[in-house]
Amino acid sequence: MSTEKNNGLTYADAGVDIDAGNALVDRIKPAAAATRRSGVMEGLGGFGALFDLKAAGFTDPVLVSATDGVGTKLRIAIDTGNFDTIGIDLVAMCVNDLVCQGAEPLFFLDYFATGKLELDDATRIIEGIAEGCARSGCALIGGETAEMPGMYSDGDFDLAGFSVGAMERGTALPSGVKAGDVLLGLGSDGVHSNGYSLVRKVVELSGLNWSDDAPFGGGSLGEALLAPTRLYVKPALAAVRSGGIHALAHITGGGLTENLPRVLPEGLGAEVDLGTWDLPPVFRWLSETASIPETEMLKTFNSGIGLVLVVAPEHAEEISNLLHDAGEAVFRVGAVTKNASVHYTGRLL
Repeated sequence: MSTEKNNGLTYADAGVDIDAGNALVDRIKPAAAATRRSGVMEGLGGFGALFDLKAAGFTDPVLVSATDGVGTKLRIAIDTGNFDTIGIDLVAMCVNDLVCQGAEPLFFLDYFATGKLELDDATRIIEGIAEGCARSGCALIGGETAEMPGMYSDGDFDLAGFSVGAMERGTALPSGVKAGDVLLGLGSDGVHSNGYSLVRKVVELSGLNWSDDAPFGGGSLGEALLAPTRLYVKPALAAVRSGGIHALAHITGGGLTENLPRVLPEGLGAEVDLGTWDLPPVFRWLSETASIPETEMLKTFNSGIGLVLVVAPEHAEEISNLLHDAGEAVFRVGAVTKNASVHYTGRLL
């Protein structure tokens, strides 16, 4: 009787390479370690990640959480093979939301799913996530890499992120918003991470390839449209801590039209002067190429304003100077009004 075992199927035969996953964890440990901050108790590798709020300096904390993805901007990254900054987008979409609640982002976890794990590409993606965390002052303390053959086409992947922040009890935003408050807009770094299904339709209509020069500058079209979402966390927190901030609105999907009302009390609205900032060239190109009307631009894209601060009038100049000194492009775009809607004056296009 033979004692030899049959050569049965292995997990690798089914398309899942556990060794590659382990190698990825080893590769990204230095990047994750570089994001370490006060409160982090453990590194990567455990079944869960520990964080000490008291060690982070909080006395009576309230936790705030946010989760998001990057949307179809991923398609451009996949099609161009440019993976270095898409992780920054992932972090920004979460932590920019957290700071709007008045919270300081503390830690971040990512979910990366693909059909077949390409070690070099995955490393670049997660190093981008770590870079976004470092710029935001939050720690990358865990995540999940899922290799799922049959679920994704060759080369495809998806990303999701989850961040937790904290604030002292009683300091939540929005708070105290009233008619007459000043709206300060912070300039965006392009399209950020919303509206890319429409962006891709416009590119298709234009007949351009990702490798062609971008008509609006910034290198190739693919590179220009992958410019990462701006991280507003540190300057926004500095502004909040200086006093006089009543609300913050992250201008994402829905644009100014839908995001400003989210931080305004019932019965109040906003008047926005579209002539107070210059429309970045990428948006003008999108509009002109596909004949997108101004109203559609304003409710689909950030249109050049990535964050709006609602500020007490007596603090507006001081806050504006603080943000300018922190490297932000600051525009006084309007004011809170007693009309319960967003009303625009001036012209964007």
